[in-house]
Amino acid sequence: MRYRTVAVAALVIGVGVGTAGCGRYSFDALKAQKAYKEANDMYRGSDWKGAATKYEYVLAQDPTRTEVYFFLGNSYDNAYKPARAGEAVNDSYMQKAVENYRKAAEQDKSPEMKKLALQYLTAAYGPEKLNDPTQAEPIVQQLIAADPNDPTYYFFLSKIHEDAGDYDKAEAALMKAREVKPDDASVYTTISGFYNRQGRFDKTMEALHKAADLKPSDPQGHQLVAVYYFDKSNKDHRLTNAQKREYAEKGIQSADRALALNTEYSDALTYKNLLLRVLANTETDRAKQQEHLREADRLRNRAIELNKKKTAGT
Repeated sequence: MRYRTVAVAALVIGVGVGTAGCGRYSFDALKAQKAYKEANDMYRGSDWKGAATKYEYVLAQDPTRTEVYFFLGNSYDNAYKPARAGEAVNDSYMQKAVENYRKAAEQDKSPEMKKLALQYLTAAYGPEKLNDPTQAEPIVQQLIAADPNDPTYYFFLSKIHEDAGDYDKAEAALMKAREVKPDDASVYTTISGFYNRQGRFDKTMEALHKAADLKPSDPQGHQLVAVYYFDKSNKDHRLTNAQKREYAEKGIQSADRALALNTEYSDALTYKNLLLRVLANTETDRAKQQEHLREADRLRNRAIELNKKKTAGT
């Protein structure tokens, strides 16, 4: 908006005194502002190629509009299709995205936009796009140097190492995230995801329990723990009956903690129902088995009833 005000004032002065240079500058800046609004409308409407063309025009008319670089890069980024990698035009979109993210990181006047540009630049070098971790790591290190207490950057660094197969360094980066933000639940859910991909179930659950404990009034954390216990007890056919029983019981305890916080939490009701069925399958006592199944049916029906009410808006 500041540039538009300057442009209008300069245009009036230019017309009044007949100064060609001043009038030309004002007219270009005014055209740039109009094109910028049009580009933003295209961007909001997901017309990525159209937005990119308009943003390019804005910069051609007014190179001082450094706030455009991020949105120009992001328009090219969104125009890129991973399924068409190798096609010259498609590949050029990602190269232009990288070029403009770099310019945004260097020239944007907003510290937040600089930071955002570096984050998107890192993602551009990820496995689904340019797949060049050697380019991504220095950018992340730059982000860490600028803000060493933000765990998000250690998450980025960990994923770069994990994708490269260096799991020790990936784990070390996550431990650094934990060090700088030991009371952040998102740190522990991210750690749990890493351990889960490595097949380290005990470590996965340790991190998930910690995340849930950090938000004692939020039933979702306990519910997530229940989900993982169900998946393990139901899908890991290497488990003994005793192990399945142990995990099912722990999952039920977590579902109960979620339900203690919200008695109408349909997801928790659903998973407690499923865990009770796993528990029933491990039971050798016929009477106890039927008791578990009756309770599972009751919980399932209650979850269905709540979901129907939610759908109906009652």
